[in-house]
Amino acid sequence: MSPDTMITHFVGASALILVAAHAAGWLARKLKQPYIVGQLTAGIALGPSLLGSLAPDTYDKLFPDGIGPALTGFAQFALVVFLFAVGYELDLKVLGARARTAVTVALAAFVVPMAVGSGCALLFQAQLRDLGMPRDLSPAMVVFAGVALSITAVPVLTAIVRENGLARTVPGVVAVSAAGLLDVIGWTVLAGTLMDGDSGEHALGWPWRALLAVGFTALMLVCARPLLLRLLWGPRTRMEPSLRLALLIGFALGSAWVTHSLGLHVIFGALLAGVVVPREEGGTLDPELVRPLHDVSSLLLPFFFVVSGQSVALNTMDATGWVALLVVTVLAITTKIGSGTVAARLGGLDRDDARTVGVLLSARGLTELIALNAGLQAGLLSKPLYTVLVFMALATTLLTQPLLLLVRRLAERPHTVHADPVPAADLG
Repeated sequence: MSPDTMITHFVGASALILVAAHAAGWLARKLKQPYIVGQLTAGIALGPSLLGSLAPDTYDKLFPDGIGPALTGFAQFALVVFLFAVGYELDLKVLGARARTAVTVALAAFVVPMAVGSGCALLFQAQLRDLGMPRDLSPAMVVFAGVALSITAVPVLTAIVRENGLARTVPGVVAVSAAGLLDVIGWTVLAGTLMDGDSGEHALGWPWRALLAVGFTALMLVCARPLLLRLLWGPRTRMEPSLRLALLIGFALGSAWVTHSLGLHVIFGALLAGVVVPREEGGTLDPELVRPLHDVSSLLLPFFFVVSGQSVALNTMDATGWVALLVVTVLAITTKIGSGTVAARLGGLDRDDARTVGVLLSARGLTELIALNAGLQAGLLSKPLYTVLVFMALATTLLTQPLLLLVRRLAERPHTVHADPVPAADLG
């Protein structure tokens, strides 16, 4: 394929991706589902499983092999910008007076699904072989199976909390706070898993790469924040917002390049870069930075969904795959809701508030997809198992809103107590 032909195909495919994904997102929002669910569904529909099966000639013309690297590059860029924004917005100070409850809920909602997922990977190795996994699972594969069940999608959860008017209620604050802690725990465990999972592809062994990763993280946390504050926000060097945004995205891309070179993934460098970027006085977010980051990531994330959808192989799903999907989805929902609810009750929440926390933590969405994509690239998942887990992520996200409405109806019974707004003292 000549460069001109490749550019023509890429421009045409980009037009289709953007229009289809955002139209599907708009439709999902009309159906009271997260915008991202529609985009993910569109990404899968444009992949080989649906479009490629129904109209293979059209699929080959729209997405020839030659444009694959360009689509992947756009997808990785969108991912870096999105996770840079997530890291910048991550603020554990929101815990306030509910810190103990949030920590208890986060630990329970991570440990229980993690144990169940890893345990099932060990118990059902024969069934996993039918899904393309090796006969003897590596420790990294077993741990990754647990991570896949333990993830909660903070962006999707936050959107659901806001849309349901729970932002200033006890269960809303506890769920968002616990999800933030879950993010920190989950990404840390995932980093170690990925580093161990592909050690054969790097000249340095994983202990050396882990040491370098720790050193890079410490350097970023200690040096990057004051340096950025002086260069970009200093009284003599304060830059206009557009230039500051460009330099910070470049900073995030550089950090992502370092972590990828260490055998992790671009996601960790992007998150780390966001965490170390200084905030405004009083700890508030800079709106001139947050707004364009959201705009850019929202515009380009459909490329990530389409690239992820290219690896979803519905035609490989046999009876074992569909049974696995049912089992994994049930386990994903019950372990999250059960552990989150019990932990919230032990933390002092009433029954209905605790149920709300458990249901909210069951949402996975984009965060799950990012982790699965990283696991697939690291060789920790086969394509059939990846397909199962992608549909599990979609199912758990779709079911969050209906389950939340069910909990609300139960709470409206005369013998139950409504969720009270969080007192000002609890909000810190």
